[in-house]
Order: sequence, then structure tokens, then C-alpha cells
Amino acid sequence: MRNLKLLQTLEFRDIPAPGKPQCFCLRVEQGTVLIGSECGLLEVDPVSREVKNEIALVAEGFLPEDGGGCIVGIQDLLDQESVCVATASGDVMLCNLSTHQVECVGSVASGISLMSWSPDQELVLLATGQETLIMMTKDFEPILEQQIHQNDFGESKFITLGWGRKETQFHGSEGRQAAFQMPVHESALPWDDHRPQITWRGDGQFFAVSVVCPETGARKVRVWSRELALQSTSESVAGLGPALAWKPSGSLIASTQDKPNHQDVVFFEKNGLLHGHFTLPFRKDEVKVNDLFWNADSSVLAVWLEDLPNEENSTLKTYVQLWSVGNYHWYLKQSLHFSTSGKNKPVSLMWDPVFPYRLHVLCQGWHYLCYEWHWTTDRSLGDSASDLANVAVVDGYRVLVTTFRQAVIPPPMYTYRLLLPQPVNQVMFSAHPQESNNLAVLDAENQISIYKCGDSSSVDPTVKLGAVGGTGFKVSVTVPYLEKRYRIQFGNSEDQEVNPLKLSFLAWIQEDVFLAISHSPSSPQSVIHRLSVSPSEADEKQGQLHASSSVLVDGVIISLCCSSKTKSVALQLADGQIFKYLCESPSLAVEPWKNHRGIPVRFPYPCVQIELAVVAGEECVLGLTDRCRFFINDNEVASNITSFAVYDEFLLLTTHSHTCQCLYLRDASFKTLQAGLSSSNVSNEETLRKVERGSRIVTVVPQDTKLILQMPRGNLEVVHHRALVLAQIRKWLDRLMFKEAFECMRKLRINLNLLHDHNPKVFLENVETFIKQIDSVNHINLFFTELKEEDVTKTMYPPPVSSSVQLPRDTDKKNVDLICDTLRAAMENINPHKFCLSILTSHVKKTTPELDVVLQKVHELQGNAASDPDTVSAEEALKYLLLLVDVNELYDQSLGTYDFDLVLMVAEKSQKDPKEYLPFLNTLKKMETNYQRFTIDKYLKRYEKAIGHLSKCGPDYFPECLNLIKDQNLYNEALKLYPADSQQYKDISVAYGEHLLQEQRLEPAGLVFARCGAYEKALEAFLACGNWQQALCMAAQLNFTQDKLAALGRTLAGKLTEQSKHSAAAMVLEQYAQDYEEAVLQLLDGAAWEEALRMVYKYNRLDIIETNIKPSILEAQKNYMTFLHSQRTTFIHHKKRLLVVRELKEQALQVNLDEERPQGQESDLFSETSSVMSDMSSKYSQSNSRISARSSKNRRKAERKKHSLKEGSPLEDLALMEALNEVVQSIEKLKDEVYHILKVLFLFAFDEQAKDLQKTFEDTLQLIERSLPEIWTLTQPQNSTAPTLGPHSTANSIMASYQQQKTSVPVLDAELFIPPKINKGTQWKLCLLE
Repeated sequence: MRNLKLLQTLEFRDIPAPGKPQCFCLRVEQGTVLIGSECGLLEVDPVSREVKNEIALVAEGFLPEDGGGCIVGIQDLLDQESVCVATASGDVMLCNLSTHQVECVGSVASGISLMSWSPDQELVLLATGQETLIMMTKDFEPILEQQIHQNDFGESKFITLGWGRKETQFHGSEGRQAAFQMPVHESALPWDDHRPQITWRGDGQFFAVSVVCPETGARKVRVWSRELALQSTSESVAGLGPALAWKPSGSLIASTQDKPNHQDVVFFEKNGLLHGHFTLPFRKDEVKVNDLFWNADSSVLAVWLEDLPNEENSTLKTYVQLWSVGNYHWYLKQSLHFSTSGKNKPVSLMWDPVFPYRLHVLCQGWHYLCYEWHWTTDRSLGDSASDLANVAVVDGYRVLVTTFRQAVIPPPMYTYRLLLPQPVNQVMFSAHPQESNNLAVLDAENQISIYKCGDSSSVDPTVKLGAVGGTGFKVSVTVPYLEKRYRIQFGNSEDQEVNPLKLSFLAWIQEDVFLAISHSPSSPQSVIHRLSVSPSEADEKQGQLHASSSVLVDGVIISLCCSSKTKSVALQLADGQIFKYLCESPSLAVEPWKNHRGIPVRFPYPCVQIELAVVAGEECVLGLTDRCRFFINDNEVASNITSFAVYDEFLLLTTHSHTCQCLYLRDASFKTLQAGLSSSNVSNEETLRKVERGSRIVTVVPQDTKLILQMPRGNLEVVHHRALVLAQIRKWLDRLMFKEAFECMRKLRINLNLLHDHNPKVFLENVETFIKQIDSVNHINLFFTELKEEDVTKTMYPPPVSSSVQLPRDTDKKNVDLICDTLRAAMENINPHKFCLSILTSHVKKTTPELDVVLQKVHELQGNAASDPDTVSAEEALKYLLLLVDVNELYDQSLGTYDFDLVLMVAEKSQKDPKEYLPFLNTLKKMETNYQRFTIDKYLKRYEKAIGHLSKCGPDYFPECLNLIKDQNLYNEALKLYPADSQQYKDISVAYGEHLLQEQRLEPAGLVFARCGAYEKALEAFLACGNWQQALCMAAQLNFTQDKLAALGRTLAGKLTEQSKHSAAAMVLEQYAQDYEEAVLQLLDGAAWEEALRMVYKYNRLDIIETNIKPSILEAQKNYMTFLHSQRTTFIHHKKRLLVVRELKEQALQVNLDEERPQGQESDLFSETSSVMSDMSSKYSQSNSRISARSSKNRRKAERKKHSLKEGSPLEDLALMEALNEVVQSIEKLKDEVYHILKVLFLFAFDEQAKDLQKTFEDTLQLIERSLPEIWTLTQPQNSTAPTLGPHSTANSIMASYQQQKTSVPVLDAELFIPPKINKGTQWKLCLLE
């Protein structure tokens, strides 16, 4: 659905040269044109408009001086830097344009009618006057000569198997005699010049020749191979014309055919059979077709026609029509009307071999024209809902318009068509936002027809409905009507005759104002015209448009675009410069387009499509080149874009990777857009979707979700891009248009939670509006069933920009519960009968389904008569409820209501067997009420409720209740059901205590026993757990005798001794067993020297001092001395080893850092340490693999041994630091014990022993304090993991660095590098010993 829009026009008028031009060719590398005339050759540069070279062939004798000579072929030879020229007299010449030398390389006595070079310029073909074909190499060495007329069909002759003869076929209404009719051969057309025509296939392997057969007088097309071997001959086609053109892609050969009522362009296959056609828009014998030309990419066919002289038509014209095909329909896209009188008649046409849409025209009066088109989609520019998303397709005299808002109609069909008196060249829609459906049409006679949408008093005959019309259909399509036609008036009418496409880029910017561009014929400049409607009579059929103002711009304008939002108009020059048209200026004015930094914008490469869009608050120019490079201002964003469109705040693009991306422009920057388009895998599925290969954007339906794409073969595809869908849904929700949003979400499978999560506060405040708009029980139920706790705006559909602050969630009531309650309240307020099923759904969908409430409401429906016509019956409600809830669950829930009528109603709807549930229900009905409910709750496994009902049945049922309590561990719940002074309470407590004893929870069991008065069981529990205070309390409650209390005290003292609680054991022995001697021994074992002395003096047993206390003190002093000596020795050994290990590691690291192997006595040491380092990681990894396979017990053991003190282990330094840390902490803990023993040593005059202990302990502390800075260095963790990288590092140093990182300190061992704390303020030294 694309049209050809004129990109630029290049003219070179009145070329100074003698004679008349006859043919021309292009010099692609030089950018010049070679023109052959009756006098010689001329090389001109159309850009600079000057003559480069001139070779007079008349002077050389190759052309006659009387002007009767004719050049039949001209070709620029790239590899020979010469031009090959063939004359009708038979000479073939090479002309060197640099030296102006002319060399005759061959001559044909019978003359030459045509010269044709192969596309690769390896072969040249000559058609001679003797009707032969001569094939030569590029060096003009003859290969073969063949007669141009052949009686044989060719090498590809069809094979006939003997059946299907014409005589045996059915001939319909013609009858059997048609089988025996002899074919009638029609002669060539009257205007046929009988000259042969030659065309090559694009790859140069075949060529076709069209000649007039001397026997029949009719034209035939023969296909020859590159070796001049005949391949096939066309079937007999009546009225075949001389024009011939082989499609470069190689599929078809185009020619023309005169038919009884019209003239067609027909297509032959390589085998000579016809394959398709299209009709030219002329009557029979009105025009003749001079030639056909395919462009380089086979997408456009140029037809060169000329009026035939007749009595009715006095002014003859020449036409150049451009045709393209889509969906097997041929469209006339451009029509150029030339005058055949005088010097404006074209003499030759040619497509550019490099630029596929550039056409070169040479006119008789030495006028050269060059047109360049590009494909564009003409669509309406509105963004409101009133815009119908119009797309107009030019097709000759018709404009085919499709309104995609109302119907998606694939081409070549359409919604309606406009019929014009002349072929259409350009279509534009109004840039006014409210009138975007109005369109203007520019035809080949430079007339503008204005069509407006609205109420018309009469039916417009030029407008006719297409695919949407028909019998039996009511058409609701808004079609426009022809308001008026306007002729554009220019001061110089000669320009129109010389250049039929004078105006380009027509834009309808205001109600009666148009902008148009024309290019200067004499310089690389452009003129911007402001066309206004001239005052005229109201009843005049045709109005006038005159150029109210014009401005000259230095440069060639190649594109124009306008924005309906900002009213801005942007112009692009051929060098990439962007200018802005100033609409507010009273006189026409333009200025450079500048970015936000005030720098003029300039595309690095010229773009064939430009659009205006607001990116991050700045209005920017977006451009796409023919090489798929996409620019925003002068920044290249992507290089794989095939098409793009701007809609609202979105940029939509299709890429070579067969994806369609939709990017949000409001808060985007150039870098984010570039990153989004360059990334091959976009994580956000909202912005990207896969499309069919070769898809291009046609249009976007405003205020809708439809994106129209066209495939390469021409068919359409409608996609709903997720980004557009979500954006439109958010707009509808912001406007409280819940119905439109819901329908769209339901159709496109968008999660309905978005209705609430988009703005919870607004939704909950407008739930009544939501219900009234939806007004469908099924739709509301669908919304309920999709509700979930997840916030879809944070997971599934994150907004493109930061949205407003959402409603804070209630911590006590979950999100789904809040929605269900709010909607249910609104439905009950509006119409509880109509929305009965939805109300039930709201109860079921809560986080904890309220099935009991639902069943109660269903039961109420059964009892109430239907007073409202919208009321739902109980049967319908229950049947619907079974769709939401499992029938067994619903049955159990109904049973839990203790309502047997409700149970029966549910059971009847289930698949349960009445033989199963009826006896069960009958049994229940016979029971006492509380026991009945107990039985139901026990059946439903609601044991807490069951014991509650059973407790009300009396003491006879207590054993059953107690068994249930024991089975289900409901002790705490059961204790709340009975008074604390009842026997049931005691029985439950005893059972609870025994249960705790079984679980080895001894102390809680004792407390339970004590609370209920079971003191004996409590005593056993407290004895078992070692709670001696509570055990003695229980003994008091049991009134133990003195002997039993003493025995109990000795038992408790034994248990406390096992737990190393010597002071508590001594207290029990002294106070309850009256055994103070054993109590003193317990205190001595616990090093409570002063307490032991107190007890000795209390009971006046001074003999114990000599027998027990002094020996214990001396023994303790010896043990302390031994312990200190061993710890000191261990500390010194570990410290020395740590320093050695650190030094070895440093040396090993230094060895790896050196580029050369170290020499000298230390080399052995270095090699040894490096080997140790290299083996560390492998040993450690092996040990880790072994550890992972061990049991949990061994794994804990291995974890303790992870830091091995074995020499050479990978983490030996950490193990040493860990051992040193343990030594320091053990010494620190001895301070209080040493202080107490020093006091009693001094008391009993053991001064030497006391001084030795104090001195040894003080030396040990000083050693530790001095060693702390050496052991725990502050830089150790950083140095062990710092990598050695940089410009001066080597391979060895880098490897050593990463090896060091592998063996570096784990994160979990970082606390080992924190030095232990030593409390210097602790008082441990006895000053009396100094």
C-alpha cells in the first residue's frame, strides 16, 4: 500500500549542441550523460550543467554531413574507458573521450539496425540489415552469426505425447467446427516500424528478440542463449507490439498487445507462453507504445506511450507511466505527460542502473530530465478517535482509500475509491488534527481535487464504495465528497510543458493553504511555494490556486514532513541539512532546525522518509535512509530498520531481524533508544514482538491497538502490539472507561488484574461505575476468577514511566479480600438479585473462601420466593457454585453448618451415592445435639471444635474426649474447656505432662505436674532435668522427713557435681544433708577457696585447713604453673612458624613475578616454595571433594580441621592464627582465677609459690601483648588478595596473582584477622607480693 513520491528533479535545459539528439547512455562512475546525435557524441554533466566532451563524427566521416546519419546504439565501456557507437550505415566505433580519438573496429556492409551489449559487457549483439544476428566478444571478435528468422521452435521445444489434440477437445459454444479452423495470422500493427527489438535477461545468460515474421507479417518473440542458440519461440499473439523488456529478475518478458477494445501489456515466460497481463488506461488505437523499461530491482515498469494522430485529438501528447504490482494487481503509480510538438517530445528513456528509482529522460529540444522517486505510505495524520486511519493508494485515475478503523481490507480491494479525470501523481491528507480525514489529490495536469468528509446534500458520483458495499449490507462508512477542483497557476507556463512534474512534496498545512516544492532548472536550488485559494465565484466548477509567496533555498529539497500536533514543518536538503518552515511568519521564511543545544541538525546521510516526534521533551526529526539506517536528529540509532512510524508517544519500527519494536519516547534518550534497538535479546516482552519476514508498517489506528503491517507479497496482517495495547488500556482506565478496557483485555488475553492494579485507589473509589459499565454477570465473574495477590504492574506489565503513588495496602486485609468486599458491597447496593452469582463468587475468591456464608445464601434463596425477575434460583446458584468449588469440599462445608436440609441439597447435586450419605445423615439426626455436632466435626477433622462440643455432653463422655485429646495433642485447647479445680482439668494436665515427658521436655512437664497438684510426678521431672530448687520445693509439698530430705539432697548434689555446679552442690549438702565436710570438698573442687574457709570457720573444723585446703591450694598452684608453661611454649612455637610461613609465601609470590628464573643459592628455596604453592589448590580441592561425600558428623569434624596445623597445608597461616587466638583467650580467662589463688597463697604464707605464679603469669601476658602487632597485621587481608595487573605485568605475574587469589582468605575466615581483645583494666595482680 505504497505510492511513488517524487524525491528530486534534475534538469539541464537547452544543451548547446548541433543537430537533434537520437539516443543516450550513462557514465555511472563519472556521473555524466553521453548523448548521440546526427552530428556526433556529446558528454554533459547534468549537475554542473556543462558540456564535458564533444566528438564530431561527421568530421571523421562516420556520419554524413547532410544530417541524415543515425546512431542506432551507444554504450559506455567501463574497462576500456571508451564509448562504443554503432551507426545505421554499419560502422562500429570506439571513441576515447580523453584523447578524442575515434577508432572503427568493424563495419557491416548491409548496415546495423540495432546494437545491444550484455549486462556484464562481455558480449555485443548486432542486428544487421540482412536480418541476421552477429555475436561478438567485447574485443569485437566474431563468435557466431545466425539468421534472425528461424523456422524451428528452439531447444526448449515442448514434448507432445500424442493425446490432448485440439480435434478431441471440447470447444464450448464455438462448436466442433472450431477444431478444424485454420489459424489466421494478423499482420503487424500499422504504426510498427518493423525494426527488431532486443532485450537481455539480468544475468546475461539469455536475450530475447522481437521481429516481424516475413511469412505471416506478425511479430514474434524468440529467446536465444548466450551462445546464440535458439531456445524458444513465442506463441502466436495477435496484435503483438514492438516494445520488449526482460525483467531483470529473469521471470517475465514484457511486451504489448492490441486487443479488440483495448491495449494490454502482456508477459511471456522464457518458454514463449503468455503469463499474465494488465490493461493500459486508453481506448483502442488511441496511443502506441514506443518502449518498455524495467528498473534495476524489477519493481517498476516504465511504459513509454505516444498519442496516435486522429481527427478528434488535435494536441498530441507523449506519456511515461510507471507501473508496479502488488497482490497480483498492477497499479499505475505515476504518469508524466509530455507534449509531442516541438522540442519537448522525449526521444529516449533509461532507468539508472545503480539507483533503481531514478529515471533519465532526453527530449528532442536538447532537454535532459532526471527524476528520482521513493516509496512512501500516504496515511492520515490525526491522533484522535475521529481519525479513520486512512491509507490512500494511487492507481492511475483512481485513488483507493482504506479506512482501517472500520475494516481491515487487503489490497487490491479498498473501502472506497475516488475517480479523477486525470491520472493521479500525489495524495496528501490534511494536517489539521480535526480534519485529518480530508484529502487532496494532485493529478498529472497539476490540478488539485479537494475531498472533505461531512454531510453532503447529494451523492458524489466520483466516490464509490468498494469491498464494504454490497447487497444486503448496511454500510456505516463515512465517505468524503468532492468539494472543488483547483488549478495551480504559475507565471511561466513553459515550465509545465518542459517538466510535467514541476511540483513535489505537496502538503496541506491549513484550511486553504498548501505548501509545494519545485526545483530550479538552472541551479541546485529549490523553491518553496505557499499556495492559497484565489477568490472566485461560489458556483464556479473549478477554482484557482496561486503562489501567494515563495522563498528560494540553496540546495535541493528532497523531503518534507509536518506534525499535526506541533504544527511544525521540516524540510530536508540533499546534503542532509534540516530546515524549519515558520508558519507564524507573515511572509514565507525558513531557518535551520536546531537541537536543544542550539546546534543545527544535519543528517549524515540523506533520508528518504522523515517524521517529527517529541523525544524526551524535545521535538526531533527522525529519518530513515534507503540503506536502513535510522537517525534521530544527527544521531544514528540503528542500522537495520526497514520501516518506522510515529504514533502518539510511541515509535514503532520493523527490523531486518523480523521484529517489530515499540519504544516509548517521552522519557527516552538517544542512548537508551540506541541500546534498546541494538540489543539482540530484549528482556521486556512488551516492547518487542516477532513479525513475518519482510513486514513493513502501513499505519497505526489512533486511539486503538491495531498495527497494520504489509507483507512483501502485498497481503496485510493486523497485530496488536503489547506496548500499544497496554498504553491504550491505561488511557481508558485513566478516563474511567472500564468497558472498553475490559473488552480489549478479554479479547487480547491481558490479565484482568490490571484493571485494579493500574490505580487501586481510583478503582476502589469507582467500583459502582465499573459494575454499571460492565453490566454483565459473566464478565464480573471472569474478573473475580482472575484475581490474585500479585501486583501485575510490577511483574507482568511494568509501566513505561513512573506511575502515580498507588493505594497503600491494608496489612490486616489482603488485596484480594479488599477487592472482593468492595465489589460485593457495590453489587448489593445496585441490584443484589441480578448480581447474585457474582456476589457468591466474591465470597469464594477470598483468600480464605467463605463457603459457609455462600451456602447460607444459597439456602436463603431456596426458602424465598422469586419476587424479582432477575432473581437466580437456588438450583442455578448451587449449580454455578459447583463450577467454582469441588463438590466434596462443598459437601463437607455444608455438613459443617449442621443444617441437614442444606446438606441434602448439596448432596443431590453431587455424584455421591444416596445409599452412602443417607444412612449417615439419618444416624446423625438421632443423636443428641452436642454429640451430633461432635460426630460431624470429628468426621470433618475439625478436632478443636469436636472436643468443645464433646465437653458439653457430660462426664460420661470424658474418657472419649480424653482419648481424642491425646490422639490429636489438643492439651492446651482442652484445658481452656474445664475449670482449674475440676478432676477433668487434673486428668488432662497429667496426660499433658506425660506427653511432655515422652518428648524429653522435662522441665515444662514438671511445671504442668506442679500446677495440677501431681507433686510426685513433678519431683521426678525436676530431678531428671536437674532443677534442684523446684525439686526441693516439691519435697516440701510432699512433707518429706529429714532422712528422705537428706537422701534427696545427696542425690541432687551428685547430679550438680556431674554438671560442675560445685557451689550449688555444696549449698545443698550443707543445708539439707548437713554434711559440711563434703560441702567443703565441693567448694575446693570448684576453687571457691574463700567460701570453703568461711564454712570451716563456721563449723570450727580448723583441721580441714591442714588436711584438705592447703594441699588443694598447692596442687592448684602447680597445675596453673604447668598450664602457663605449656601455653607459653605453644604460643612461641606457633608465632615463629607463622612468620616463616608468611616469608615463604612472599618469596613464592616474588618468584612468579620475576620474568627470568632466579639464580644463586636461594633458587632451590624458591623452587621448593613455588612447588608448594602450586600444589595447594589441587590438594585443597581434593580435600573439599572428599569432605562433601562424608556424613554430617564427619563433615562437622572436617570443618573443625579445615585449618590444619600440618606444615605445608594451604591455609597453615590461618590455622596458626586461630591457635594463637585460642591461647590468648585462654590466658585472658585465667585472670580472675589467678587473683583468687594468689590471695589464699599469701594468706597461708606460701609466698614463693605465689610469687612464681604471679611472675610467670605476668611474663606470659607481656609476651602476648608484645606479639599481637606482629601476628595480627592490618594489611594482611588486602595483601593476600591484591591482584598484580597493569601495563608492566607479565603472563607469569598475572598467573601468580590469580593463583594467590585462589588461595586467599575466605570471607568466612575474615574474623581471624581481628586481634583478640586484652582487658588491661582487670585486677589480677596482688600488690603484697611485689
